[in-house]
Amino acid sequence: MNVGTLSRPPLQGQDQGQKVVIVGAGVTGLVSAVRCALAGHQVTVLERGAVPDPGSTSFDQHRALRTVNPTDPEATRRLAETHHRWLELEHLLCGSAPRAGFYRRVGVLTGWPAAKAAAAVAVGADAGLPVEVVAPDAYPHLRFPEGGAVLREPHAGVLLADRVLWAAAGWLRRHPAVRLRPWCPVSSVDADSGRVTLADDTVEEGDLVLVACGPWSSALVDTPTVTYRQTMVYLRAPDEVARWWDTAPSAGRIGTRGDAWMLPSGDGTLVKVSSSTACRQVSGVDDEDDEDEHVWSARILAAQPLTDMDRYTVVAVKRCHYAVDTHTAGAHLAQVGPAVWARAASGGDGFRTAPFVADHIVGALSRSQPPLTTTGRNPR
Repeated sequence: MNVGTLSRPPLQGQDQGQKVVIVGAGVTGLVSAVRCALAGHQVTVLERGAVPDPGSTSFDQHRALRTVNPTDPEATRRLAETHHRWLELEHLLCGSAPRAGFYRRVGVLTGWPAAKAAAAVAVGADAGLPVEVVAPDAYPHLRFPEGGAVLREPHAGVLLADRVLWAAAGWLRRHPAVRLRPWCPVSSVDADSGRVTLADDTVEEGDLVLVACGPWSSALVDTPTVTYRQTMVYLRAPDEVARWWDTAPSAGRIGTRGDAWMLPSGDGTLVKVSSSTACRQVSGVDDEDDEDEHVWSARILAAQPLTDMDRYTVVAVKRCHYAVDTHTAGAHLAQVGPAVWARAASGGDGFRTAPFVADHIVGALSRSQPPLTTTGRNPR
């Protein structure tokens, strides 16, 4: 079954007395823990580092949240609820105090071939998502490919990723039915029995086990995945344009060749840029064959995602990792045992689909669920 097709369980539910063990405290693990607790289940979250862990694939300043895929109308329809789901989570986890949230609905821009722009707008309209064609010169600090159109998705935006994790972890710590267990690395998961063995040889057991530790998931359960490494460059804008950036939208398919993307500054974050030229397959997270990040950052800057790139100050260069399904090159939630599920997707796709994965896990506690799949890689 594909992401977004499930009917959503109620936000509050009766105590069903079931125990859930979640391995991994990234966005998928924490959001699933929240949903399971709201449904009345007892939840234990195991994390090898802190909760949240600055070293996890989910931990970053921001992630783009877009749902319109002009090449995939079906996926666009499935994910049309994404914005509403994150607004619901923001209210639950942060309340309504000013500037307490984590979803900046600043919009998303996408460079697109001019001849296909009308069809892209129609895909959005079919899913009930407004999409409009805008002039490239309306965004003078972004560089779009020559001769192309620019699509604007006004209801999309940017999730402040680290704030999402902190808010979810704080909410879970206060919930009486949840145990957060940081610094508890897991050594094995028995797919048949659902027994989770920790590095200290202690065991956790549940009626359902979710393994959601991104690129590390395949070391615990049989999930055919490929790991990618992405380099990202964090920039400080010149003082004279800093205010423009505070309300700027996110943007994809930018740069001279249309292979770069950008997340804007605002709420204390920096401008983040990267490019598909800085994405490469690696054997694992600890693979150091290409450890010189300066080579990859130079490729990103050469893609020219912004105008006047030389006016921006490089503050940091960072690598991230994400895993995709070997066969579909997308995110995959699979049942790998009678009571064991595995979600290896990470990066931007993990944030976009986390609420739907959480619903699926709650549903799986009461009924049989088929695999959950999305297509396409999205490290943002």
